[in-house]
Amino acid sequence: MILDAAGPNAVDDLVAQGRAAKDYGLGSAWFAQRFDVDAIGVAGLIGREVPGLRVGTSAVPIFARHPILVASQAATAQAATHGRFSLGVGLGAKGLVEPTFGIGYDRPIAQLREFLTATRQALETGSAEVRGETLTAVTPWPSPVAGAQPAPQILVAAMGPQALRATGELADGTLPFLAGPRALGEHIVPTITAASSTAPRIVALVPTIITDEVDEARSRLAENLAFYDGIPSYQKVIERSGVEKAVDLALIGDEVSVAAAIRGYFDAGATEVVLSQTALGGEAARERTWRFGGELARSISA
Repeated sequence: MILDAAGPNAVDDLVAQGRAAKDYGLGSAWFAQRFDVDAIGVAGLIGREVPGLRVGTSAVPIFARHPILVASQAATAQAATHGRFSLGVGLGAKGLVEPTFGIGYDRPIAQLREFLTATRQALETGSAEVRGETLTAVTPWPSPVAGAQPAPQILVAAMGPQALRATGELADGTLPFLAGPRALGEHIVPTITAASSTAPRIVALVPTIITDEVDEARSRLAENLAFYDGIPSYQKVIERSGVEKAVDLALIGDEVSVAAAIRGYFDAGATEVVLSQTALGGEAARERTWRFGGELARSISA
């Protein structure tokens, strides 16, 4: 479940949501990195406050962030949660990276490879030594974080073929968003699996609202997801999914129809499904969606 802050204190609200998610039976809570709260920090805090709840980020953009510092944050979150943290990273969108941070979005796949190499070294050993073409990451002395072992898994929001191959070789799995079962089964799963020496995690993020007010929920989701229709990487995966717009991949309806649609993601190779954008249907629909998610999680694990 993706959590979004809405209360008068963002951290207090997210902690309350984390507790509610656990009470509903949801197995994990994920946090997007935007321009407000720090996703890694709040994931570690909530994982500590809510024992048993797995937490992760989906996803922290790597541009303007140094792998040694990200590894330090991730190791701290892993120690805080006693091993229940997953580090999700991504390339981000060129249209946001360049004007926001004033840096070039150059050679993204090379930077992804070097970032993943350095981050994994730092997480697994406390040291990194990467002198690459896009970044340098050399720790002056070993700095492991006690209690952060085993190292948290690294997932990448990868959907293009080059990013998927890099992810398969250097990370533990992928976090595709707005990739339907067709794109998963025909493109994402076979590409990353072929590049990986182990079975990769495929954590599919799916906009989901359980509601009887389908048209109203779809209208809200269409507005919320329109941003992705203009990003080339998302345009390609949306097209590979066999639809025209991001909103066409949203699951909106009753429990029976949505459960059947989610089964399609597992049939296509997803190892986990995360429900996102659940708050856009209103509070009653969100509670209904979370209750549904908890019941589905229990039925899958039974």
